[in-house]
Amino acid sequence: MNLLTESEISIALQNLPGWVYKEDALFKTFVFKDFKTVMAVMVSIAFKAEEMNHHPDWSNVYNTLNILLSTHDAGGVTSNDLKLASQIEEISNKHL
Repeated sequence: MNLLTESEISIALQNLPGWVYKEDALFKTFVFKDFKTVMAVMVSIAFKAEEMNHHPDWSNVYNTLNILLSTHDAGGVTSNDLKLASQIEEISNKHL
C-alpha cells in the first residue's frame, strides 16, 4: 500500500467534511445525541472496518467519538484510510 502525498490527501479531504490531516493520520471528532447513538455508530463502523480489514484508532466519551485513521504498516495515510473515512461518513450521517 503506497503512502499518499500531502497534496493528494488535501484534495481528498475536500470531499470529507470535518476530517483533518495531522501527525500522519486522518482525524475527526463526531458529536452525537447521546451515548446510545455513539455505540450504535461504533458497532456499525466496526463491522465495516472488519470487512475492509482496516481498523480505526478511536476513543469515546459519552456522546463524542474521536477517530484517527492511518495505515500502520505503511507508516501514514493510504487510500484505505480515505475509503474507510468515506464509509464512516456514510454511517455517521445516518445518526446525526
